[in-house]
Formats: sequence, structure tokens, C-alpha cells
Amino acid sequence: MYHYGVGKTATSVDLALHPPPDGAVLFRWLYHEIRSAILEGRLRRGARLPATRELAKRYRISRGTVISTFDQLQAEGYLEARVGAGTRVNTHLPEDLLPAKSGVSAAGARKSPRPKLSKYGLRLTPAPDVRVPPPRPFRLLTPAFDAFPLSLWSQIASRRLRGVTRQLLADENPRGYRPLREAVSAYLGSARGVRCTWDQVIILAGIQQALDLTARIVLDPGDEVWLEDPCAFLVADMFRAMGARVVPVPVDDQGLNVAEGRRRSRRAKLAYVTPAHQFPLGVSMSASRRLALLDWARQSGALIFEDDYDSEYRYAGRPLPSLQGIDTTGSVILAGSFSKVLFPSLRLGYLVASGELVEKFAAGRMLMDRHSSLIDQAILCDFITAGHFGSHIRRMRELYAGRLAVLCDAVRRKLRGALEIGETQAGMHTVGWLAVGLDAGAVAKAAMERNVEAIPLRRFCLKARHPEGLLLGFASVDDNELRRGVDRLAAALEDCSRRSSNEPGASLRGSRSG
Repeated sequence: MYHYGVGKTATSVDLALHPPPDGAVLFRWLYHEIRSAILEGRLRRGARLPATRELAKRYRISRGTVISTFDQLQAEGYLEARVGAGTRVNTHLPEDLLPAKSGVSAAGARKSPRPKLSKYGLRLTPAPDVRVPPPRPFRLLTPAFDAFPLSLWSQIASRRLRGVTRQLLADENPRGYRPLREAVSAYLGSARGVRCTWDQVIILAGIQQALDLTARIVLDPGDEVWLEDPCAFLVADMFRAMGARVVPVPVDDQGLNVAEGRRRSRRAKLAYVTPAHQFPLGVSMSASRRLALLDWARQSGALIFEDDYDSEYRYAGRPLPSLQGIDTTGSVILAGSFSKVLFPSLRLGYLVASGELVEKFAAGRMLMDRHSSLIDQAILCDFITAGHFGSHIRRMRELYAGRLAVLCDAVRRKLRGALEIGETQAGMHTVGWLAVGLDAGAVAKAAMERNVEAIPLRRFCLKARHPEGLLLGFASVDDNELRRGVDRLAAALEDCSRRSSNEPGASLRGSRSG
């Protein structure tokens, strides 16, 4: 450390500064040295600093650098300058505003008042702050990253970026990029039986944002909404956070029980359904239930939110037509996602609505976040219009059908008598039903200890009671990893069976109860 004499007066101080390292930016060096001296107490509050001209001469740097440093420190509150009094260390430093300063324990610091939140804010539950690990057996709703045509996507993205126009760098209509809306409309008409024109399509960040907008636009606090029971817990959380009254409606092998929904709530303004492939049970809504649901909406003036999250993947026959395709009154709001079929971080999806609703959704999107990334929308549009999206769906349908077959075969061979997979004809997951006496929570915990994800079915139940079951995703890992996952699940089941058999009255004989 070098000690520089600065020609001190009665009120000025000597500075003890570390020499600047070779190649250092002198402004940054001088700023850091003076600020550190203040915070460490070597420059006391109220102490007068030497004149800028003298500092520049002593340190052999330009006076402009010294002036800029003083100006920055003054702007941040460390120095104060007054005419005739020179530049001094401020008597009140920025750190004084912090609740706990260096050397002061957190317990001794003055406690900040709790923020005053809205009722919506108070209803929110903490979001997990976790890093998502790489795919592992049997993760839900995760596509096959290993089979995504990344090089092709990169080529399309590079071509788009090389030819980027001012329009793609500017703001966009909250409804979304028109060529993408046209491509989505054409795809939905041919593949999903949706009846819509491009101007009924709004590009969003995904189904979750579509659901959030729907709740904001349709529901007031206290309004009732039908939810399939069981259903994705995030859906129930969203509606509750909005202040809606959730009405669980049971699901059987034909889908949502509309008659039971009418009995439980005749005043519901919205029904949330997954008719093509119910999540999590995997059943498809029958034609009679679809007509009954549309009839309820027509009679009551309610709306239906159709979550079409993975309908592309059907392994027996063609994908089932959408509920929206047979709606004649504009009661159905259809939402789908590209994140589930391409890759999750894409965060692009769509919403289809009729009449005045389209304008309301566009207005709501404008207030929320205006629009999704226009360049991402353009890249996705090129991917679809060049035929790559359709080809990718066909390849994934074949791949996932093969992975489902591998999973079912491994379960039959390794887990017979302990876990049974019912008939599965669609989607990216299935339900494994546990033998009587096994607890799904305990099995899931034992499986996670072996790096296997299996979520208990009961986590998705609102009021409904089902036999003990586990949700098993089969799309995200290859055949060998699926087989290893079944082996690990077998070990977890063996541990749980052993514990259960030691409990009085426990028995694993027999299949799942009805």
C-alpha cells in the first residue's frame, strides 16, 4: 500500500490508496479506493478531501478523471460539495438506509413493516425456487428433447435473424404475428376440426396465460367455476387466487359428469375441461357428455374453457375433434400450447374465441404484457408453414407410442401384482394403479430417492376419491431409461411392500380396488 501526501491543510486528509494495477481503468480504480476508504472508516464522515487539481497532480492522472469520480460518489450520496467548503465525506451515507449494517446483527436491526397486499396477493402461495433437473423417468408433460430437430430449428432461426426487418424489431399487435395466426388457424382446422378464421386466433405465452386472461375477463370474485376433479392443481390455484369459487365436478370413464355439475352448481359462469385427453386420468369425453356440456352452456349463458394441451398424440385412430368444432353458439374458448409439443422454454401458445370475446382478450393482453416475442413467433411460423411442424408431430406420435409400449411391457414383467397400467391410447403420460395396501405417497417418496419421478394421483384430486395411483410420464426419456426407471420403481415398491406387510392387518394380495 502506498501513502500519498496530498499537501494537507487544517481540514484535509491524507489518503492511503492501493496503487492501480497494470491496465486498470483509472476512474474505476479511484472510485473503488475512495468508496472503500469511506466504508471502512479510513475517511471519516465530514472529512474534507483534497482539491481535485492536487489529487490529479499527486496521482498523475487527469483532473477530469478525479472530477468524474467525485461527481459519481456525490450522486450516490458518499460525498457532498458546497461552495467555499470544498468536497467532504457525507455525514449520512447510503448504507445508513439499510436495515442491518455491517457489524449489526439481524436481530438488532429494526424490523421492516409487512407490505400491505391485496386479497389476490394474500391468496397467492409461494412459488418454488428450484432448478429443473434434466429429464428422468417418469416426468410429466415433458417432450422428448433428444428427438427435437434442433439443427433444423437453428437453421430457420438463423435465416430469420439474418433477414430481420424493422417490422420484426418493432411492437406488434397484441393478437400476435398475423402470418402465425393464419398458420395456426389452418393447422387447427385440418388437424383438430376447429372452426375458426385467423382473426379469431390470439397468440399467447401458453395455456396458462390463456387461462389467466379468461379468469380475469369472465370471472368476478365469488363467481363459481366448474373444475374437473381431479385436475391440474395449478388450475385450481389460479382460480382460487382470482377469488373464484371452485366447484369440483367428478370425472368418470366418459369425462366430466355434466349432470353432477348441474346438481352442484347451476350458477357457474365457466367450466374448465380437457375433453380430448383428460388430465390426469387420461379419459376422453364421450359424444353425449360433450353435447350435454354445450347444452348447459347454451342454457345458462356460461362459457367453456377447452384445454387442448396434448391432443396431437393419439395412438389409436385420428386425434379426436375439438369440442369447439361442434359448438354453434360461441360458448367455447379453445387454448393450446406449442411448449408441450416442441420445447417448454418456447412459451408460445394460442387462444381461439368468437365475437366480442376476441376483442376483450386482445385488450386484456395489451394491459398484461402486450405481446410475445415477435421474432420467436416468426421462427415458429416458418417452422409450421414449411411443413416441419406436421412432420415433427407425426414422428413424435410414433416415438411416444413406442415408448408407451416399452413402459407397459416393462411394468407387466417387473411389477405384476404391485402396479397395473390401464389402457392408454393418447397423451404423454399414463396412470399406474397400485395394489391394495400400498400408499402412493410413500411409493413416490421411495421412487424419488432413486431419481424417479412418480406423482400420486391424489395430489390432483379436489374432493374426488380414487384408488391409489401414480402418474407416469413416458415421453421425455428413451427406451433404456424407461426400463431402468421401472427397475428403480420396482425397488421402491418392494421397500414399501415390505413396510406395509409388517403393519398389522396389511395385505398386498389382490388388485386395485374400484
